[in-house]
Amino acid sequence: DYASNFYILVNGREANTGKLPLDQVGARALDALTVEMRLHTPVPYLLELLTHVSTYPVPRHVVERYGREWARPGRMASSGAYMADAWEPQTYVRAVKNPRFYDAKTVAINTIYYYPLEDQQTALKQFRSGQLDLNNSFPSRQYAWLKANMPDAVKVSPWLGVNYIAFHTRHPPTNDWRVRRALSLAIPREAITDKLLNYGLVPAYSFVPLGIANYPQPAELDFKSWPWEKRLAEARRLLAEAGYGPQHPLKIVFSYNTDKDMKKIALAAADGWRQIGVKTELFNSEGKVHYNDLKVANFQAARAAWVADYNDAENFLFLMDSRTGALNYSRYVNPAFDQLMTTASQTLDLDKRADLLRQAEAIAMRDAPVSPIYYYAARNLVQPWVKGWYANINDAHLTRYMRIEDRP
Repeated sequence: DYASNFYILVNGREANTGKLPLDQVGARALDALTVEMRLHTPVPYLLELLTHVSTYPVPRHVVERYGREWARPGRMASSGAYMADAWEPQTYVRAVKNPRFYDAKTVAINTIYYYPLEDQQTALKQFRSGQLDLNNSFPSRQYAWLKANMPDAVKVSPWLGVNYIAFHTRHPPTNDWRVRRALSLAIPREAITDKLLNYGLVPAYSFVPLGIANYPQPAELDFKSWPWEKRLAEARRLLAEAGYGPQHPLKIVFSYNTDKDMKKIALAAADGWRQIGVKTELFNSEGKVHYNDLKVANFQAARAAWVADYNDAENFLFLMDSRTGALNYSRYVNPAFDQLMTTASQTLDLDKRADLLRQAEAIAMRDAPVSPIYYYAARNLVQPWVKGWYANINDAHLTRYMRIEDRP
Protein backbone atom coordinates (compact mmCIF):
# COMPACT_ATOMS: atom_id res chain seq x y z
CA ASP A 1 0.00 0.00 0.00
CA TYR A 2 2.89 2.38 0.64
CA ALA A 3 4.95 1.71 -2.49
CA SER A 4 3.61 4.84 -4.19
CA ASN A 5 5.21 6.94 -1.43
CA PHE A 6 8.53 6.01 -2.98
CA TYR A 7 7.82 6.93 -6.56
CA ILE A 8 9.99 9.93 -5.69
CA LEU A 9 12.96 7.57 -6.17
CA VAL A 10 14.50 7.19 -9.59
CA ASN A 11 12.76 4.20 -11.25
CA GLY A 12 10.53 3.69 -8.20
CA ARG A 13 7.26 3.61 -10.14
CA GLU A 14 8.75 1.50 -12.93
CA ALA A 15 10.09 -1.12 -10.53
CA ASN A 16 6.83 -1.34 -8.57
CA THR A 17 4.81 -1.83 -11.76
CA GLY A 18 7.14 -4.53 -13.07
CA LYS A 19 8.69 -2.50 -15.89
CA LEU A 20 12.18 -2.57 -14.37
CA PRO A 21 13.96 -4.88 -11.91
CA LEU A 22 14.22 -3.79 -8.28
CA ASP A 23 17.97 -3.33 -8.52
CA GLN A 24 17.32 -0.35 -10.80
CA VAL A 25 15.58 1.63 -8.04
CA GLY A 26 17.49 4.76 -6.97
CA ALA A 27 18.43 3.55 -3.49
CA ARG A 28 21.50 1.64 -2.36
CA ALA A 29 23.66 1.04 0.69
CA LEU A 30 27.05 2.71 0.29
CA ASP A 31 28.37 1.04 3.44
CA ALA A 32 27.08 -0.45 6.68
CA LEU A 33 25.89 2.93 7.95
CA THR A 34 25.05 4.94 4.82
CA VAL A 35 22.11 4.79 2.41
CA GLU A 36 22.05 6.79 -0.81
CA MET A 37 18.68 7.81 -2.28
CA ARG A 38 18.46 9.29 -5.78
CA LEU A 39 15.32 11.36 -6.35
CA HIS A 40 13.66 12.63 -9.50
CA THR A 41 13.60 16.07 -7.95
CA PRO A 42 14.17 17.54 -4.47
CA VAL A 43 11.29 16.58 -2.14
CA PRO A 44 10.39 19.00 0.69
CA TYR A 45 8.79 16.29 2.84
CA LEU A 46 11.58 13.70 2.50
CA LEU A 47 12.73 13.87 6.13
CA GLU A 48 9.12 13.54 7.31
CA LEU A 49 8.64 10.54 5.01
CA LEU A 50 11.73 8.85 6.44
CA THR A 51 10.07 8.75 9.88
CA HIS A 52 7.34 6.45 8.53
CA VAL A 53 7.46 2.76 9.44
CA SER A 54 7.74 1.74 5.78
CA THR A 55 11.26 3.26 5.72
CA TYR A 56 12.63 1.43 8.77
CA PRO A 57 15.66 -0.75 8.01
CA VAL A 58 15.02 -4.49 7.83
CA PRO A 59 17.84 -6.87 8.92
CA ARG A 60 18.45 -8.75 5.70
CA HIS A 61 20.58 -11.44 7.33
CA VAL A 62 17.78 -12.25 9.80
CA VAL A 63 15.13 -12.37 7.07
CA GLU A 64 17.28 -14.69 4.96
CA ARG A 65 17.91 -16.97 7.94
CA TYR A 66 14.35 -17.25 9.29
CA GLY A 67 12.12 -16.36 6.33
CA ARG A 68 8.55 -15.44 7.31
CA GLU A 69 9.35 -16.09 10.98
CA TRP A 70 12.06 -13.42 11.14
CA ALA A 71 10.01 -10.99 13.26
CA ARG A 72 9.46 -13.41 16.16
CA PRO A 73 10.75 -12.26 19.56
CA GLY A 74 14.32 -13.40 20.04
CA ARG A 75 15.01 -13.32 16.30
CA MET A 76 14.14 -9.83 15.20
CA ALA A 77 17.09 -7.43 15.18
CA SER A 78 16.17 -3.89 16.21
CA SER A 79 17.96 -0.60 15.61
CA GLY A 80 15.57 1.26 17.91
CA ALA A 81 15.42 1.93 21.63
CA TYR A 82 13.45 -1.27 22.29
CA MET A 83 13.30 -4.82 20.98
CA ALA A 84 10.51 -7.38 21.06
CA ASP A 85 10.99 -9.79 23.95
CA ALA A 86 7.72 -11.74 24.10
CA TRP A 87 4.47 -12.05 22.15
CA GLU A 88 1.33 -13.75 23.38
CA PRO A 89 -1.21 -13.48 20.51
CA GLN A 90 -4.33 -11.53 21.46
CA THR A 91 -2.84 -10.94 24.92
CA TYR A 92 0.25 -8.72 24.88
CA VAL A 93 3.54 -7.81 23.23
CA ARG A 94 6.46 -7.13 25.55
CA ALA A 95 9.39 -4.94 24.54
CA VAL A 96 12.59 -4.45 26.51
CA LYS A 97 15.30 -1.83 26.37
CA ASN A 98 17.79 -2.47 23.57
CA PRO A 99 21.32 -2.40 25.04
CA ARG A 100 22.76 -1.85 21.55
CA PHE A 101 20.70 1.29 20.92
CA TYR A 102 23.07 4.16 20.17
CA ASP A 103 21.66 6.31 23.00
CA ALA A 104 20.62 3.59 25.44
CA LYS A 105 21.92 5.50 28.46
CA THR A 106 19.13 8.09 28.06
CA VAL A 107 16.30 5.52 27.89
CA ALA A 108 14.58 5.52 31.30
CA ILE A 109 11.86 2.87 30.91
CA ASN A 110 13.17 -0.70 30.75
CA THR A 111 10.08 -2.72 29.83
CA ILE A 112 6.87 -1.98 27.93
CA TYR A 113 3.72 -4.09 27.66
CA TYR A 114 1.37 -3.43 24.75
CA TYR A 115 -2.16 -4.81 25.19
CA PRO A 116 -4.42 -5.21 22.12
CA LEU A 117 -7.65 -4.19 23.85
CA GLU A 118 -10.30 -3.81 21.17
CA ASP A 119 -13.05 -2.83 23.60
CA GLN A 120 -12.55 0.79 24.64
CA GLN A 121 -14.69 0.42 27.74
CA THR A 122 -12.49 -2.41 29.01
CA ALA A 123 -9.38 -0.34 28.36
CA LEU A 124 -10.90 2.61 30.22
CA LYS A 125 -11.65 0.44 33.26
CA GLN A 126 -8.06 -0.81 33.29
CA PHE A 127 -6.74 2.73 33.02
CA ARG A 128 -8.92 3.94 35.88
CA SER A 129 -7.72 1.07 38.06
CA GLY A 130 -4.09 1.97 37.33
CA GLN A 131 -3.35 -1.17 35.31
CA LEU A 132 -2.53 0.94 32.24
CA ASP A 133 -0.17 3.89 32.21
CA LEU A 134 -1.32 5.09 28.78
CA ASN A 135 -4.34 4.47 26.59
CA ASN A 136 -4.52 5.84 23.06
CA SER A 137 -8.31 6.19 22.93
CA PHE A 138 -11.47 6.27 25.01
CA PRO A 139 -15.22 6.01 24.31
CA SER A 140 -16.41 9.35 22.95
CA ARG A 141 -19.55 9.18 25.10
CA GLN A 142 -17.33 9.21 28.20
CA TYR A 143 -15.57 12.46 27.27
CA ALA A 144 -17.67 14.77 29.46
CA TRP A 145 -17.34 12.47 32.50
CA LEU A 146 -13.60 12.11 32.01
CA LYS A 147 -13.11 15.88 31.69
CA ALA A 148 -15.07 16.41 34.90
CA ASN A 149 -13.51 13.61 36.94
CA MET A 150 -10.03 12.99 35.47
CA PRO A 151 -9.16 16.31 33.80
CA ASP A 152 -5.39 15.93 34.12
CA ALA A 153 -5.43 12.50 32.45
CA VAL A 154 -7.47 13.48 29.38
CA LYS A 155 -5.41 14.68 26.43
CA VAL A 156 -7.38 15.77 23.34
CA SER A 157 -5.45 17.55 20.59
CA PRO A 158 -5.52 18.16 16.81
CA TRP A 159 -4.35 15.21 14.72
CA LEU A 160 -3.47 15.04 11.04
CA GLY A 161 -6.33 12.83 9.93
CA VAL A 162 -9.65 13.06 8.13
CA ASN A 163 -12.80 10.94 8.37
CA TYR A 164 -14.63 10.93 5.06
CA ILE A 165 -17.10 9.18 2.78
CA ALA A 166 -15.82 7.69 -0.47
CA PHE A 167 -18.18 7.44 -3.44
CA HIS A 168 -17.62 4.89 -6.21
CA THR A 169 -17.16 7.06 -9.29
CA ARG A 170 -17.32 4.28 -11.90
CA HIS A 171 -20.76 2.78 -11.29
CA PRO A 172 -24.25 4.27 -10.94
CA PRO A 173 -25.71 6.01 -9.13
CA THR A 174 -22.55 7.62 -7.71
CA ASN A 175 -20.81 7.93 -11.08
CA ASP A 176 -22.83 11.17 -11.47
CA TRP A 177 -21.08 14.14 -9.83
CA ARG A 178 -24.47 15.73 -9.10
CA VAL A 179 -25.45 12.75 -6.97
CA ARG A 180 -22.15 12.83 -5.11
CA ARG A 181 -22.38 16.56 -4.44
CA ALA A 182 -26.00 16.24 -3.30
CA LEU A 183 -25.03 13.53 -0.82
CA SER A 184 -22.11 15.63 0.41
CA LEU A 185 -24.35 18.67 0.91
CA ALA A 186 -26.73 16.67 3.09
CA ILE A 187 -24.19 15.30 5.57
CA PRO A 188 -24.86 16.97 8.96
CA ARG A 189 -21.20 17.55 9.87
CA GLU A 190 -21.77 19.89 12.79
CA ALA A 191 -24.36 17.57 14.33
CA ILE A 192 -21.89 14.68 14.10
CA THR A 193 -18.98 16.56 15.68
CA ASP A 194 -20.80 18.69 18.24
CA LYS A 195 -23.67 16.47 19.35
CA LEU A 196 -23.04 12.82 18.48
CA LEU A 197 -19.30 12.50 19.11
CA ASN A 198 -18.54 15.71 21.03
CA TYR A 199 -14.90 15.39 21.99
CA GLY A 200 -13.18 18.23 20.19
CA LEU A 201 -13.58 17.19 16.56
CA VAL A 202 -13.72 19.87 13.84
CA PRO A 203 -16.19 19.61 10.90
CA ALA A 204 -14.24 19.10 7.67
CA TYR A 205 -14.86 21.11 4.52
CA SER A 206 -11.54 20.27 2.86
CA PHE A 207 -9.84 16.92 2.40
CA VAL A 208 -6.50 18.17 3.68
CA PRO A 209 -6.68 18.85 7.44
CA LEU A 210 -6.09 22.30 8.86
CA GLY A 211 -2.61 23.01 10.18
CA ILE A 212 -0.63 20.85 7.78
CA ALA A 213 2.88 22.02 6.94
CA ASN A 214 3.51 24.37 4.00
CA TYR A 215 -0.20 24.50 3.12
CA PRO A 216 -1.73 27.49 4.92
CA GLN A 217 -5.19 27.41 3.32
CA PRO A 218 -6.79 24.20 2.00
CA ALA A 219 -9.40 24.38 -0.78
CA GLU A 220 -12.72 24.21 1.04
CA LEU A 221 -16.17 23.16 -0.12
CA ASP A 222 -18.09 26.22 -1.30
CA PHE A 223 -21.11 25.50 0.91
CA LYS A 224 -19.24 25.72 4.22
CA SER A 225 -21.03 28.93 5.25
CA TRP A 226 -24.47 27.89 3.96
CA PRO A 227 -27.29 27.27 6.44
CA TRP A 228 -28.65 23.73 6.61
CA GLU A 229 -31.86 24.42 4.70
CA LYS A 230 -29.98 26.03 1.81
CA ARG A 231 -27.75 22.96 1.59
CA LEU A 232 -30.78 20.68 1.49
CA ALA A 233 -32.50 22.78 -1.17
CA GLU A 234 -29.42 22.66 -3.41
CA ALA A 235 -29.08 18.91 -2.84
CA ARG A 236 -32.71 18.33 -3.87
CA ARG A 237 -32.19 20.47 -6.98
CA LEU A 238 -29.14 18.45 -8.01
CA LEU A 239 -30.94 15.15 -7.48
CA ALA A 240 -33.90 16.35 -9.55
CA GLU A 241 -31.51 17.41 -12.30
CA ALA A 242 -29.95 13.93 -12.17
CA GLY A 243 -33.39 12.32 -12.57
CA TYR A 244 -34.35 11.51 -9.00
CA GLY A 245 -37.41 12.59 -7.04
CA PRO A 246 -40.43 11.36 -5.05
CA GLN A 247 -41.53 9.03 -7.85
CA HIS A 248 -38.00 7.79 -8.50
CA PRO A 249 -36.02 8.13 -5.25
CA LEU A 250 -32.29 7.64 -5.12
CA LYS A 251 -31.34 4.42 -3.34
CA ILE A 252 -27.88 4.08 -1.87
CA VAL A 253 -25.98 1.48 0.17
CA PHE A 254 -23.71 3.04 2.79
CA SER A 255 -20.98 0.74 4.12
CA TYR A 256 -19.11 1.29 7.38
CA ASN A 257 -16.87 -0.67 9.72
CA THR A 258 -18.37 -2.11 12.89
CA ASP A 259 -17.84 0.49 15.60
CA LYS A 260 -20.25 2.44 17.82
CA ASP A 261 -19.00 5.84 16.67
CA MET A 262 -19.03 4.80 13.02
CA LYS A 263 -22.61 3.61 13.43
CA LYS A 264 -23.53 7.05 14.76
CA ILE A 265 -21.97 8.63 11.67
CA ALA A 266 -23.79 6.23 9.36
CA LEU A 267 -27.15 6.91 11.01
CA ALA A 268 -26.57 10.67 10.88
CA ALA A 269 -25.65 10.55 7.19
CA ALA A 270 -28.70 8.39 6.44
CA ASP A 271 -30.93 10.88 8.26
CA GLY A 272 -29.48 13.81 6.32
CA TRP A 273 -29.99 11.92 3.07
CA ARG A 274 -33.55 11.05 4.10
CA GLN A 275 -34.27 14.77 4.20
CA ILE A 276 -33.45 15.05 0.49
CA GLY A 277 -35.51 11.99 -0.44
CA VAL A 278 -32.75 9.38 -0.49
CA LYS A 279 -33.40 5.85 0.74
CA THR A 280 -30.30 4.50 2.47
CA GLU A 281 -29.45 0.90 3.27
CA LEU A 282 -26.75 0.58 5.94
CA PHE A 283 -24.21 -2.23 5.68
CA ASN A 284 -21.57 -2.83 8.32
CA SER A 285 -18.70 -5.30 8.49
CA GLU A 286 -15.60 -5.95 10.60
CA GLY A 287 -12.82 -3.46 9.92
CA LYS A 288 -10.52 -5.79 7.99
CA VAL A 289 -13.36 -6.89 5.70
CA HIS A 290 -14.59 -3.32 5.27
CA TYR A 291 -11.22 -1.94 4.18
CA ASN A 292 -10.64 -4.87 1.86
CA ASP A 293 -13.96 -4.01 0.19
CA LEU A 294 -12.75 -0.43 -0.17
CA LYS A 295 -9.50 -1.50 -1.81
CA VAL A 296 -11.33 -3.63 -4.40
CA ALA A 297 -14.03 -0.93 -4.83
CA ASN A 298 -16.84 -3.19 -3.62
CA PHE A 299 -19.18 -0.44 -2.38
CA GLN A 300 -21.38 2.48 -3.43
CA ALA A 301 -20.73 4.91 -0.58
CA ALA A 302 -18.44 4.00 2.30
CA ARG A 303 -16.93 5.43 5.43
CA ALA A 304 -13.17 5.80 5.16
CA ALA A 305 -10.35 7.57 6.95
CA TRP A 306 -6.77 8.63 6.47
CA VAL A 307 -4.13 9.64 8.99
CA ALA A 308 -0.99 11.29 7.65
CA ASP A 309 2.07 9.16 7.00
CA TYR A 310 4.01 12.43 6.91
CA ASN A 311 3.13 16.08 7.43
CA ASP A 312 2.43 17.22 3.88
CA ALA A 313 -0.71 17.94 1.85
CA GLU A 314 0.44 15.57 -0.90
CA ASN A 315 0.00 12.66 1.50
CA PHE A 316 -3.75 13.30 1.53
CA LEU A 317 -4.33 14.39 -2.04
CA PHE A 318 -2.47 11.41 -3.51
CA LEU A 319 -5.45 9.29 -2.44
CA MET A 320 -7.37 10.77 -5.39
CA ASP A 321 -4.58 10.44 -7.95
CA SER A 322 -5.58 7.88 -10.61
CA ARG A 323 -2.06 6.38 -10.43
CA THR A 324 -2.29 5.59 -6.72
CA GLY A 325 -4.02 2.24 -7.10
CA ALA A 326 -6.13 0.51 -4.45
CA LEU A 327 -5.98 3.38 -1.94
CA ASN A 328 -7.88 5.52 -4.46
CA TYR A 329 -11.02 3.86 -3.14
CA SER A 330 -13.35 5.96 -5.31
CA ARG A 331 -11.47 4.98 -8.50
CA TYR A 332 -11.48 8.69 -9.28
CA VAL A 333 -9.85 9.79 -12.54
CA ASN A 334 -9.33 13.40 -13.58
CA PRO A 335 -6.33 14.16 -15.84
CA ALA A 336 -6.28 17.81 -14.72
CA PHE A 337 -5.99 16.72 -11.08
CA ASP A 338 -3.23 14.24 -11.92
CA GLN A 339 -1.27 16.83 -13.89
CA LEU A 340 -1.39 19.33 -11.05
CA MET A 341 -0.14 16.66 -8.67
CA THR A 342 2.72 15.85 -11.04
CA THR A 343 3.66 19.50 -11.49
CA ALA A 344 3.51 20.09 -7.73
CA SER A 345 5.87 17.16 -7.15
CA GLN A 346 8.43 18.84 -9.41
CA THR A 347 8.07 22.33 -7.93
CA LEU A 348 10.71 23.48 -5.46
CA ASP A 349 9.17 26.82 -4.46
CA LEU A 350 6.96 25.96 -1.47
CA ASP A 351 4.44 28.76 -2.11
CA LYS A 352 4.01 27.78 -5.76
CA ARG A 353 3.79 24.12 -4.79
CA ALA A 354 1.08 24.89 -2.23
CA ASP A 355 -0.90 26.79 -4.87
CA LEU A 356 -0.71 23.84 -7.28
CA LEU A 357 -1.86 21.43 -4.59
CA ARG A 358 -4.68 23.81 -3.66
CA GLN A 359 -5.83 23.88 -7.29
CA ALA A 360 -5.82 20.08 -7.33
CA GLU A 361 -7.81 19.91 -4.10
CA ALA A 362 -10.33 22.43 -5.48
CA ILE A 363 -10.93 20.17 -8.50
CA ALA A 364 -11.47 17.17 -6.24
CA MET A 365 -13.84 19.06 -3.94
CA ARG A 366 -15.84 20.11 -7.02
CA ASP A 367 -15.97 16.57 -8.45
CA ALA A 368 -16.75 15.07 -5.01
CA PRO A 369 -15.24 11.58 -5.26
CA VAL A 370 -14.96 11.94 -1.50
CA SER A 371 -16.85 13.94 1.08
CA PRO A 372 -14.88 15.00 4.18
CA ILE A 373 -16.82 14.75 7.45
CA TYR A 374 -14.44 15.79 10.21
CA TYR A 375 -10.78 16.22 11.04
CA TYR A 376 -9.46 13.89 13.65
CA ALA A 377 -8.61 14.78 17.20
CA ALA A 378 -6.23 12.51 19.08
CA ARG A 379 -7.74 11.29 22.35
CA ASN A 380 -5.32 9.87 24.88
CA LEU A 381 -5.38 9.02 28.55
CA VAL A 382 -2.10 9.60 30.40
CA GLN A 383 -1.48 8.78 34.05
CA PRO A 384 -0.02 11.65 36.12
CA TRP A 385 3.12 9.64 36.91
CA VAL A 386 4.05 9.40 33.21
CA LYS A 387 6.48 12.20 32.37
CA GLY A 388 7.77 13.19 28.95
CA TRP A 389 4.46 12.68 27.12
CA TYR A 390 3.55 15.64 24.90
CA ALA A 391 0.66 16.24 22.51
CA ASN A 392 1.66 16.68 18.89
CA ILE A 393 -0.10 16.88 15.54
CA ASN A 394 1.18 13.43 14.48
CA ASP A 395 -0.02 11.82 17.74
CA ALA A 396 3.36 10.08 17.94
CA HIS A 397 4.64 9.32 21.44
CA LEU A 398 7.96 7.52 21.76
CA THR A 399 8.50 5.71 25.05
CA ARG A 400 12.25 6.33 24.80
CA TYR A 401 11.56 9.94 25.82
CA MET A 402 9.26 9.08 28.74
CA ARG A 403 9.88 8.18 32.35
CA ILE A 404 7.84 7.07 35.36
CA GLU A 405 7.89 9.18 38.51
CA ASP A 406 6.12 8.55 41.84
CA ARG A 407 3.77 5.82 40.64
CA PRO A 408 1.54 4.76 43.60
